[in-house]
Amino acid sequence: MSTHTRQEIPLASMNGYVAGAGGLLAVLAGAWLLHAAVMGTAAGGVGVAGIVLGVAGVFVCMGLYMLQPNETAVLTMFGRYVGTDCGEGLRWAFPLYRKRKLTVRARNLNMATLKVNDKRGNPVELAAAVVWRVRDTAQALFEVDDFERYVTVQAEAALRHLAVQYAYDEGEDLAPGEMTLRGGGTEVGHALSEELTARFEAAGVETLDAKLTHLAYAPEIAQVMLRRQQAQAIISARARIVHGAVTMVEDALKGLAERQIVELDAERKAAMVSNLLVVLCSDRDAQPIINAGTLYN
Repeated sequence: MSTHTRQEIPLASMNGYVAGAGGLLAVLAGAWLLHAAVMGTAAGGVGVAGIVLGVAGVFVCMGLYMLQPNETAVLTMFGRYVGTDCGEGLRWAFPLYRKRKLTVRARNLNMATLKVNDKRGNPVELAAAVVWRVRDTAQALFEVDDFERYVTVQAEAALRHLAVQYAYDEGEDLAPGEMTLRGGGTEVGHALSEELTARFEAAGVETLDAKLTHLAYAPEIAQVMLRRQQAQAIISARARIVHGAVTMVEDALKGLAERQIVELDAERKAAMVSNLLVVLCSDRDAQPIINAGTLYN
């Protein structure tokens, strides 16, 4: 992590209403003295004092500024950082201070869809939504050139780096329980948030939340991956069907033997098992054949 030489310095400004009232009184007093000097009802030095007092009142009023809730004013004087005012309402600071307002409210960054490669090298499409806010106003303004563009670029870099660490979906080449982009939504979002926090540190920005908003295979391999998922679903379904069929055949043979309905030798049991499995596992309706002969003919 880089070393920051500029940190936010809290600055307590004056109440703007008190300062404004004082400046206005000074202007009115200066105008009254100047009027008295012009009318000849006062000494000659009173006119000069009135001008000075009026100019001082105007100068004081020039230091007034307004801050909304969760809004700050970064104060500089002749290129030197003085401090950050976090007050609310009408405030006053030295008029020669340059006051740059900066909001510290939470902001949304809705990232555009990116085409990246996952852990397997498959091209996938990713997009994310990031909630962030300025934590240190001095770092945001003086440590990076444009902190908003900095956030956008670093968020894209973090999303690309995240994609290569995880596979899109589960597979035989992954360790059991390994997290994937498709299956670990909460964990992936937490990992993205942590990486964004580390990348935003230089700009004095903190990450409040980060979630994937779009996840899909790239169009050039989407059809192939869809067939792969369909094949996996068919295999899983067939495995459950066969398991159920074997259980049913076992129960049928066991029931025939316990009730002594018919005695079957090994060959007839094999034939019965074969016929039952064909009927139970087939995806088409079976066509029954009636045997009009004896058991063995």
